[in-house]
Amino acid sequence: MELNLNMDLGSKSKKTPFDKNLKFDLLVIGSGPAGLNAALYGKRKGLKVGVIGKKSGGQVIDTTSVENYLGFEFKTGEDLVKEFKNHVASLNVPILGDAEVEGVLKTKEGFDVKLTSGEIIKSIAVIIATGSKPRQLGVKGESEFLGKGVAYCAICDGPLFEGLDVIVAGGGNSAVEAAIDLAKIANTVTLVHRSQFRADQIVIDKLNTLENVKVMLQTEILEVKGQALMSGIVVKDKETGNESELIANGLFVEIGYLPNSTFLKGSVEFNSRDEIKVNAACETSVEGLFAAGDVTDIPYKQIIISAGEGAKAALTANDYINRMK
Repeated sequence: MELNLNMDLGSKSKKTPFDKNLKFDLLVIGSGPAGLNAALYGKRKGLKVGVIGKKSGGQVIDTTSVENYLGFEFKTGEDLVKEFKNHVASLNVPILGDAEVEGVLKTKEGFDVKLTSGEIIKSIAVIIATGSKPRQLGVKGESEFLGKGVAYCAICDGPLFEGLDVIVAGGGNSAVEAAIDLAKIANTVTLVHRSQFRADQIVIDKLNTLENVKVMLQTEILEVKGQALMSGIVVKDKETGNESELIANGLFVEIGYLPNSTFLKGSVEFNSRDEIKVNAACETSVEGLFAAGDVTDIPYKQIIISAGEGAKAALTANDYINRMK
């Protein structure tokens, strides 16, 4: 039977009921690329798989366009998520989308996943794939112009600004490296940071060799301006107190990400950024508890990398579950 990839995933005919009383072989927490691909791989291994995920698609759903996912020259984030969800739905994987996880407790029989409602879902193994969210500037106009000039990933969205004038906010390695990459395709790049550089000197030296890059330190961003699209930002010189407007087509906010990991605080080992520490097989410090995607300490937060890590976590979890049964 041919699967209609354009059908509405919210329709009752495509939903597989999530049985909260069932003990799962594998419970995936998170329904972004890592979580959905983990569910797909786990199901294809014959496991009883369930997914708990409040925001289906994760950050991808908020992405205006995706041009770097193999097999698709161009997809909106929404359309790519629809492809992911249709694929998982075709395998009848139940997804609990109206629940939030409060904690994960290791037991003799596996794991108890506690929901904020107080309900407990049991599973032999668990994969954490809750992703992260970009750290925002918190200024006027930032949310309004998201996808209309404001972006949080230079690798993802940089090519959309070829030949245009862009601004990078931030002073760490990610911001400086983003400015270096954008300088290859943009007309001009202005790096704005409210204090001094925190980046490594070697990348700062590289940045300083680029003729189309301007650096403005001790400069605070106050507002993003525009009409249908962003047209510039208002900044304040912290030394003089003077305000001015910088004209630009895009603003790349590169001040870090916040992993969605707080519900596991004290239950599993984190790094200094509160990312879950994993080894090459996606194993955490707790046996039977795996993690994949942007919530972990793997470098390069990209859709295709998260999806691959989800597959790896599911394969490792399958080996673990086979030993436990």
